[in-house]
Amino acid sequence: MAQEPKAQRLVGKIALVTGAGSGFGAAIATLFAAHGADVIAADINDQNGEAVASKYLNIHYLNLDVTSEAAWKNALEFVLSKFGSIDILVNNAGASYRNKPTLTVTTSDFQKCIAVNLESVYHSVNIFVSKMVEQGKGGSVINVASIGSTRPRPGLVWYNASKAAVANATRGLAAEFGANQIRFNGLCPLLSGTGLFSTFVGVEDTPENRNKFIGNVPLGRLADPYDVAHAALYLASDESAFITGVNLDVDGGRGV
Repeated sequence: MAQEPKAQRLVGKIALVTGAGSGFGAAIATLFAAHGADVIAADINDQNGEAVASKYLNIHYLNLDVTSEAAWKNALEFVLSKFGSIDILVNNAGASYRNKPTLTVTTSDFQKCIAVNLESVYHSVNIFVSKMVEQGKGGSVINVASIGSTRPRPGLVWYNASKAAVANATRGLAAEFGANQIRFNGLCPLLSGTGLFSTFVGVEDTPENRNKFIGNVPLGRLADPYDVAHAALYLASDESAFITGVNLDVDGGRGV
């Protein structure tokens, strides 16, 4: 885990992070907590979510199926009953299918990507952003898309399309809710080495295949979850108070 920061940047903030049980979400939740936020680490995997929550006293686990409108409503009730308000929302939960020819992608594959990657953001806006508007104190919403949203390649067409929709919605929402001082920004990361290499690349995770993939990344490595977490920290903090509608590539130059 990253070292304890010298200066905390989210003291007094309440943050909900989805998909917080592993990968980018776990890093975001723990880094936010280290910077003083009260964090609701939401995930559908209880074991993983509770493990993340055990790292800091100010992380609180919540089981959340991001595809369910009712679950989002329950999540808001949980947050308000415990903390009274919400300041930061990170839509990180995501789903994909194994990289494969597009004509072999099933309806189930497609629908899962749309439900988890895009519909979840729709529910979050209707329920959590609606509350932010009512609170009248602004807020920061961070949507985790993918470098594939702007640099798509064969094999993950519908996954990339769902993430492109998230990136597009992020900009539209930024324009619409700017008057409410609610900022919307996106992150477009490269894949990390957290067990998903074969899913996204479509080949086995061997040193040879990794080196071949990394050869196309100018900075010469895969993303580390904390690369994404530190970018999210900046967008969640008051340091980015005049930044909205940005989709930030966190990809080591892969999208260049």
